[in-house]
Amino acid sequence: MSLTLGYVFCALATLVIIAGDYFIKLAADQGLTFGAPKVLLACALYAVSAALWFAAMHHITLAQMAVAAAIFTLLALTALGVTAFGESLTARDIIGITLAVGALILMSHRA
Repeated sequence: MSLTLGYVFCALATLVIIAGDYFIKLAADQGLTFGAPKVLLACALYAVSAALWFAAMHHITLAQMAVAAAIFTLLALTALGVTAFGESLTARDIIGITLAVGALILMSHRA
């Protein structure tokens, strides 16, 4: 259960970071300054993600977090690209995602 909880916190932190990045990108594209609501929202999201990283570190190792965060980011951004921007998945993309998930499985066991 502890390992699963660590990965849940890691996945949530990753999603919150991606949301923060989204608002930072919107603010930058609109030429907004640091005090703009979108920038402040992004900063708040980054603070929440730090708390989630801290919670994850109580349950999984730093190496496990690094692999999981990379995979969660890959999956979330792939899903966003396909659903929001109409991007397609190539065979190479699918193989890469499969290998990344395989790495997570290998790293999920404590030494």
